Amino acid sequence: MSTNDNKAQPGNGRVELLLALLPKIPLIVKVILLHILGRSETAKYIDLRSDLTVSIIRSMLTPAKPRAVGETQAMSLRDPGVKGKIWVSTASSRVPPEQGIRDALLAAIDSMRAPEERGTTPSFKIPDIVPVEAEWTGYRAAATKNSPPPAISEAEKYQELMKEVKNKTTFLYFHGGAYYLCDPCTHRPMVKRIAKISGGRAYSVRYRLAPQNPFPAALLDALVSYFTLLYPPPGSFHEPVAPGDIVLGGDSAGGNLALALLQTLLELRRQNRKIAWFGEEREIPLPAGVTAISPWVDIVQSMPSLVKNQKWCYLPPPSPVAEAYKAAEDEFWPAKPPRKHLYVDDAYLLHPLVSLQFAETWEGAPPVYVSCGWETLADEDKYLVSKLARDGVTVVFEEYEAMPHVFEMVLSKLAESQRSLEGLVRFATAVCEDPKKVQSSYKTIKAKTLEEVDIDVDKLTPFSDEEVRDMARNKVLGKKEQLAPVPDVPAKL
Repeated sequence: MSTNDNKAQPGNGRVELLLALLPKIPLIVKVILLHILGRSETAKYIDLRSDLTVSIIRSMLTPAKPRAVGETQAMSLRDPGVKGKIWVSTASSRVPPEQGIRDALLAAIDSMRAPEERGTTPSFKIPDIVPVEAEWTGYRAAATKNSPPPAISEAEKYQELMKEVKNKTTFLYFHGGAYYLCDPCTHRPMVKRIAKISGGRAYSVRYRLAPQNPFPAALLDALVSYFTLLYPPPGSFHEPVAPGDIVLGGDSAGGNLALALLQTLLELRRQNRKIAWFGEEREIPLPAGVTAISPWVDIVQSMPSLVKNQKWCYLPPPSPVAEAYKAAEDEFWPAKPPRKHLYVDDAYLLHPLVSLQFAETWEGAPPVYVSCGWETLADEDKYLVSKLARDGVTVVFEEYEAMPHVFEMVLSKLAESQRSLEGLVRFATAVCEDPKKVQSSYKTIKAKTLEEVDIDVDKLTPFSDEEVRDMARNKVLGKKEQLAPVPDVPAKL
């Protein structure tokens, strides 16, 4: 999927933003008054601008009249263009002559199903292997904030990018967007900051989006992209990237994809598989590490914080999985054949490569970094961290006081956002240099002061593995008898 035909026109964005904000004036006035008077709890932790930003985004994500999926998706794919202190070189992987990489993924999916389901024909449409675009992204130090990219080929842009790269750290990055929205173009500012802070580079993947391309299309594109870095197809710009220099990364749904890719690699290694790739049988090494910003772990949205933490976050409340996703009809949705979830066939909602809380083990995984705020996904992220730790994985976890979902992107000017990306990069650099020296740590980062407070990992989640899975099963079955939420203790505890 390319955004070349989706360029935003200069000036149009400001007019559209103004028109979108006009109906929000009563909300804006209310938030300002409550904040100034100190009557809102959020005012104790975040500034007025941030409070307004979160409130307006929340309002826009819950429109009075549902839009068609295709319309919403198209709005999110508008490319603002490339300018300023950023190198972007668009590359595309070639399709291998073999089907080995798809066969390997299908084998992993099948082996992770319930025992009685293994070996049966999958209900999902098996995706083709396609060319997968990605944006090589790096920091362009000498440019001004309005500098256009030079009129040179993509290969030449890549060479210029590489002249400014200071170390071998390579982020294989997957953007967020609930698996049906956004694109590398929407995430360029944050990916550029990661490249700048690290002195490395990023390979930001334009994976296929749902509902047109449901699971496992995005996961296949992720696996193809990983192999493209390791074993460049003929005609690639880049030299082979050592697995010890690769850090999988992503935010929200992209965090889910990065972790699902890691779980896929672990499963294929358990099977002692190799993959036929451009005429050779290739090993399946693990990356140096994984970084996940506010990862979406619980695809069916079943955990208490999805409701309890609404005041800190802009994500809309969860909807019933027993009902199909509600949107105005268009050519993309409802799906044909019908399914309830935009991303995945009904039979695979609780598959361990979709809903990550069903992964039996993370044993053998490289170090993992997870960050989140006091957001609606906090319960699932904390559970993930607890599970990783119990499975013997080195984990660095940072919880940011009062911050919403992927605050690093939506509140990019806050000191908390800079501190979070610096923490992520510190971890990534360390695992690429010597992962054995990386130690597990679990911290709360206080709002405004950025004071670090240790967290007891044994008290990170009140839920057992089976309780977490039961919540998801009940949600899928449409049962209202959910496990009782944890007592209403302040989120900071």
